[in-house]
Amino acid sequence: MERVKIFRPSSFATAEIRRIAAEADSDYTIIYTRPTELRFVNFGLERLVRVADDTAAAMIYSDHFDGDSPAPVIDYQAGSLRDDFDFGGVQMYRTSVLKEAVEGMDAEYDFAGLYDLRLRASRLGTIFHLNEFLYYELDEDKRDSGEKIFDYVNPRNRAVQIEMEKACTAHLKAVGAYLEPVFKDVDLSAGDFAYEASVVIPCKNRVRTIGDAIRSALSQKTDFKYNVIVVDDNSTDGTVEVIKSFLDDPKLIYIAQDKSYHAIGGNWNSALHHPSCGRFALQLDSDDLYSDENTVQKFVDAFREQNCAMVVGTYRITDFELNTIPPGVIDHKEWTPENGRNNALRINGLGAPRGFYTPLLRELNFPTTKYGEDYAVGLRVSREYRIGRIYDVMYNCRRWEDNSDHGLSIEKTNSNNFYKDRLRTIELSARIAANSVNQSGI
Repeated sequence: MERVKIFRPSSFATAEIRRIAAEADSDYTIIYTRPTELRFVNFGLERLVRVADDTAAAMIYSDHFDGDSPAPVIDYQAGSLRDDFDFGGVQMYRTSVLKEAVEGMDAEYDFAGLYDLRLRASRLGTIFHLNEFLYYELDEDKRDSGEKIFDYVNPRNRAVQIEMEKACTAHLKAVGAYLEPVFKDVDLSAGDFAYEASVVIPCKNRVRTIGDAIRSALSQKTDFKYNVIVVDDNSTDGTVEVIKSFLDDPKLIYIAQDKSYHAIGGNWNSALHHPSCGRFALQLDSDDLYSDENTVQKFVDAFREQNCAMVVGTYRITDFELNTIPPGVIDHKEWTPENGRNNALRINGLGAPRGFYTPLLRELNFPTTKYGEDYAVGLRVSREYRIGRIYDVMYNCRRWEDNSDHGLSIEKTNSNNFYKDRLRTIELSARIAANSVNQSGI
């Protein structure tokens, strides 16, 4: 009997995965997910089989070459729940695991069959990353990293995302991490605040855009007092001079960070703990703008009307000159009151702009990181509290060459993805523990 049999699925539907499982008759089954040629390095397939034997892995995958370029991938962990997790084209399953997983499939998907298989395999054994370059393939998607990040919210992919959410939710229930739509109440009258809201703008070396952001924030019309807190993290390009040119407006508060490490998360914490921070802290990135002068008012109204600890709005993707570019309006319709906080463990972001209830955030704080700090807080808040939604466009998200996610190397993309997977692993563990305590009554 052959040790390995290779299948190229015609689709990722459940029916196709069932067909593969029925025809699999070797020790291991490779599902090759790329349409291009697969070629192993000398003894690469033998090496993959040997390590699968040694580790007893349920599924194993490896680093590879994209054409002639090295294409390393990242380790799988419990929080690697993204349906777009990059395994490379080769997913090698222990055939006994493949068959057992398929036998348990109780939903028929058109798009999420392979995703469902991977989640089920992860419950039956280890998904093992062999960090050796064992084969050649060709990834035909050559788009920039800054374009790919919006795939999961592209309205054209909505039918796919609904299936992926269903599969992920079933997995969360199976591992004990699913949360019912029951939330803690928030006392929005707690604390003594001189300002009802603060627009928080963390920045570093944004001389071309910081002025636009500040003008957008200062021009808001509200029926309450608000201010704008700009936190500069040691800019060296003239950003500070632009900030200081607005200091004649009494609504502006300027925080100059010391030379220690802050990153975006630390800059947010400095704003949150400033004595003049408002009851609600509202996000505005230093290269973006609010869509009109009513955004701050809409935020506060939403907090009050929806009695929530965090609010997520809707944004429009634009170029530097604010012309709309694909995929256009991002409304995160996948965030539903019933299942949003469960689906948050699958998707790679919660949307923008974001607003936070300051007393709670002063307890939680942002992680001191340059990336994913907002996602970490959103996951933590959603564990216990309702997150409100605004479906009006509130924010213009500029895409330009200085975006933090533009033109990233594969190593940086991997680092970012690994960190968000780690955040999901932490949150997954916390939710499993909380459910265990609730069920035991301890």
